[in-house]
Amino acid sequence: MIAVAHPLFGREEEAAVLQVLASGQVAQGEGVATFERRFADLCQVEEAIAVTSGTTALHLALLAHDIGQGDEVITTPFSFAASANVILLVGATPVFVDIEADTYTLDPNLVEAAITPRTRAILPVHLYGHPCDMERLEAIAQAHGLVLIEDACQAHAAAINGRAVGSFGTGAFSFYATKNMTTGEGGMITTNDPAIAERLRLLRNHGQTTRYHHMALGYNQRMNELQAALGLVQLQKLKQLTEQRIANAAYLTEHLGGSVQTPVTRPGYRHVYHQYTIRVPGDRDEWVKRLGERGIGTAVHYPLPIHRQPCYQDVPWQFRVAGQHENLPVAETAAQQVLSLPVHPGLSQQDLAMIVEEVRRLCA
Repeated sequence: MIAVAHPLFGREEEAAVLQVLASGQVAQGEGVATFERRFADLCQVEEAIAVTSGTTALHLALLAHDIGQGDEVITTPFSFAASANVILLVGATPVFVDIEADTYTLDPNLVEAAITPRTRAILPVHLYGHPCDMERLEAIAQAHGLVLIEDACQAHAAAINGRAVGSFGTGAFSFYATKNMTTGEGGMITTNDPAIAERLRLLRNHGQTTRYHHMALGYNQRMNELQAALGLVQLQKLKQLTEQRIANAAYLTEHLGGSVQTPVTRPGYRHVYHQYTIRVPGDRDEWVKRLGERGIGTAVHYPLPIHRQPCYQDVPWQFRVAGQHENLPVAETAAQQVLSLPVHPGLSQQDLAMIVEEVRRLCA
């Protein structure tokens, strides 16, 4: 089976982890601090704060900006549910705005109309590794005095005109096993605001400034040295891994274009292809079944928009849909048609050729 995702670990990661184990220093320490500094450099920001997951990164980012009860946060309905769940977890209200049909990211043309006196933040998601239109969203946020929180969990090293995602606002990254770089689990928050960075460091570590002196209510959401060791090695490999993803995607697009709707990359944008997602012109379940039978793994990201999830249907008063008749047609159509094909750096040329052959066979 050609897996749709595959973490790539080698002897370098093994040696780094063994070195930490031999040191006996496995809790958060200098390795985490080094990882933070180097990740901040990648994202062209002053501060990076390592945490336990991408969800944690989003959650703490909202808390650090004092977003909570009575506030609204504009976001996308087409993402992993954590992108919106964290808004509910801080007591605020998610406001869902429809997406662009080609990039699957938040449509800036619809955002401004969704702003109310209660709006405190915009939370766009750089879905599949393609950046949102951050230049326009940044301008909207500045014009209305709103916080901008970037869900960059799928977009390590993505950029717009050379400017890294995670530098337009407060950025949140994930290092889950299937991400473009991984520490198994883990996350990172990026910011240029030293006050926000200080607040984040308090929140991730029980609100402590020094040991046993708690200045705020906080959490135990620290990254450990084993994860940081993996992260430092993966960060060194990220350029090569990303270039291979982009090359794999280019091959697929060259050979599948005209057969199915393939991903776009806006001019000036760096798409890092966390996923290579097509639209299926037919019965998607049948495509999944037949590709699986031919040894090609696939995934659906995502089969149900967040506002249609069962847990959201149970509490309809806790979110708002900024669409006509509570309908978000672009997101809902995409949810019925998208299918992710393998694009990860572990693919061989034979794998890529087989993917193309089998997809084109289904289109015939």
